[in-house]
Amino acid sequence: MNHQPIDANTTHNFLPKVSVVVPIYNGEADLPDLINCLVSQTYPKDRVEYLLVDNNSSDRTLAILKATAENCPITIHPLSENQIQSSYAARNTGIRAAAGEILAFTDADCRPQPQWLNTLIQPFVKPDLVIVAGEIVALPGTTLLEKHADREETLSQKHTLANKFCPYGQTANLAIRRSALETVGLFRPYLTTGGDADICWRILGAKIGSWEFAPNAIVQHRHRTTFKELASQWRRYGRSNRYLHELHGVELMREITPKEYGYRLVRWLLKEVPRESVKAIALQASLVDLLNTPIGLFTAYARSLGQRDAKLPEKAKIIDWL
Repeated sequence: MNHQPIDANTTHNFLPKVSVVVPIYNGEADLPDLINCLVSQTYPKDRVEYLLVDNNSSDRTLAILKATAENCPITIHPLSENQIQSSYAARNTGIRAAAGEILAFTDADCRPQPQWLNTLIQPFVKPDLVIVAGEIVALPGTTLLEKHADREETLSQKHTLANKFCPYGQTANLAIRRSALETVGLFRPYLTTGGDADICWRILGAKIGSWEFAPNAIVQHRHRTTFKELASQWRRYGRSNRYLHELHGVELMREITPKEYGYRLVRWLLKEVPRESVKAIALQASLVDLLNTPIGLFTAYARSLGQRDAKLPEKAKIIDWL
């Protein structure tokens, strides 16, 4: 990780051409808020282009993108990736059409804050820097599961950047120097999860530069609101771990045994429920505090199922190139 200070005068004049790539699948409902966030970016509008890639949506995503591009104060290039159903394939389509020396990534259901792009790009003034990850924080939530995930900081880059195998940034808030992609290749187009870790690890493994965390480059993201969505999210995390195990030798997550599940539930009922109930009566705890353990066990089980059932498809080993 690079810790060298940045000269303020140099930073002020550092305005590289940036290409923001956003894969979109059935994003019709998200597009108005996303576009508003992109329009609100403080980075000079003549130095950035937005490549919004429809990934074979069945709704009006592509039509809305085309209409928006015609009457928008920012440069939007609506693109399509209809051959491969994968956000990574869609990102590759955007990268190939990009003119910027820095590629920035976010997702359709994310809400980049106005200073996001400016703050994410400035560290690249250091020539040896090849990856910058911004922070991901929760959109305000009202449901039990949203509040639980917010408290656990489920989506924070602090978790992935502290990965014991190798740091990586999630593509919800990530920037990569184009020259790095020219060296190691693009995303694996047939991979359906884990591609952000894979590409970061390939870049860092090539020893061509360092990475940095930009905590003030903030993207907001909504958490899951139902147990069905939550289970799907954590099964995907499990599949990702299996795929990265096969691609990079990452250690598999140890599965919790039935005995351990039972012990934790009994401990929760006999110790945590009484303690948190007393706190709740005194207005010092909430339902989120009371149900933290069973929700945590639920996500751990979903992740173990995803890891156990996954097998990396042979085509997912393919790397695309510019």
